[in-house]
Amino acid sequence: MSVGLEHYLAVSGILFCLGVLGVILRRNLLNLYMSLEVMLNAANLALVAFARYNGDLNGQVLVFFVITVAAAEVAVGLALIVALYRKCRTTWVDDLATMKH
Repeated sequence: MSVGLEHYLAVSGILFCLGVLGVILRRNLLNLYMSLEVMLNAANLALVAFARYNGDLNGQVLVFFVITVAAAEVAVGLALIVALYRKCRTTWVDDLATMKH
């Protein structure tokens, strides 16, 4: 049995759905952020699978740039989460939504 495009896309779809569920159901900023990263990696997996299926490198080059931007996003996002935690002493979204200042 060989692994085909549909297998990669099924795994990518499952990962994306798990990420969406994490964003919808979780109320902790770190869990929410990890779910967003899972969704981004699911999209990367689909891009790589399509690039391999089509036999060109355009999708893989795009994934390289997406991973580079995601690394910068992680650095900035975690810095913001740490700054919010230092100011409010919480990472729960419900508590941060009621901030006045």
